[in-house]
Amino acid sequence: MLKQLTSYVESGVLAGAVALVSRGAETRVDVVGNLAFSGAPMQRDSLFRIASFTKPIVAAATMVLVDSGRLTLDQPVTDLLPELASQPVLRRPDGPLDDVVTAVRAVTLRDLLTFRLGLGESDNPALRAREEELELRTFGPPKPRTPLDPDEWMRRLGTLPLQYQPGERWQYGTSSDLVGVLIARASGQPLGEFLNERLFAPLGMKDTGFTALDAARLTTAYLGDDEYDTAAESQWLVPPTFPTGSGGLVSTADDFNAFARMLLSGGGGVLSADAVREMTTDQLTAEQSAAASATGFMQEGVGWGFGMSVGGGRVGWAGGLGTLWSTALDQQSTVLLLTQRAIWTWPPELFAAFEEAF
Repeated sequence: MLKQLTSYVESGVLAGAVALVSRGAETRVDVVGNLAFSGAPMQRDSLFRIASFTKPIVAAATMVLVDSGRLTLDQPVTDLLPELASQPVLRRPDGPLDDVVTAVRAVTLRDLLTFRLGLGESDNPALRAREEELELRTFGPPKPRTPLDPDEWMRRLGTLPLQYQPGERWQYGTSSDLVGVLIARASGQPLGEFLNERLFAPLGMKDTGFTALDAARLTTAYLGDDEYDTAAESQWLVPPTFPTGSGGLVSTADDFNAFARMLLSGGGGVLSADAVREMTTDQLTAEQSAAASATGFMQEGVGWGFGMSVGGGRVGWAGGLGTLWSTALDQQSTVLLLTQRAIWTWPPELFAAFEEAF
């Protein structure tokens, strides 16, 4: 992969990249390019906006609370998220927002972790417009941030109808934001504080959080060739009003590899083996998997665990701002590729180079 990454930096496709391949006790890290096109050299511990890599992390944090007995996977979450208690459901997924029916059951924690809440990346224009109007920021890149605090965000979300019945269909994204709020309410701690205390510190993930701790190591993010978030003026230098569980974290290659190693080890002292098995087991029906792949978010034949894709003996996911992760459970191996270029603007050959690393 190093040769291909170097060629992409030399041709100006990438400002820089960090690639990590870990197999058993051996880890190789290749570092190429710069923090920005006109920036200082990239380093092994450079900070990246890991976007949707945040999703499996908050899922793992939720399982800490399940292991302790504070939360239960198949019980309603409405005691902690009462805003969900009275949401109706659209009679037709593509219908008007005032044509609704009653939900057949309450939303459970499993619904949230498997993205079967009934809300998510929506193909209903009226629902998307209402979400934008309410400043919920339930889809798209994590900049700009919503100005709302978690309680107000939940209050406004509770005014929306669900697009599908709870448990009916996989929909991307929104569930992880609710999981973040749930963690904070269940633990009595701000989300970032809980993540640091129960996951990051025990796993040695010293550079992971909702705020970049060292501006000098922060990369500049790009949408194609255009600057999206510069290191000097980054929103990630300021603590968020709403720490988003769907895409708000910054991290490093070694930090995220520590998270992957925790899964490979069966919990790494922070989760039970049962919790890891739940997370890394496909939770979708065949019909739900087919519908998910039709959205373009997942490949055909790939399912979903808790906050991550599951299939072919691998778990993993992508971060929209330029990161890829895959862990082969049976091979005890992990491949990470961290770049600053939004993933939907990558050349196809870059994806191929990632797959060849296995």
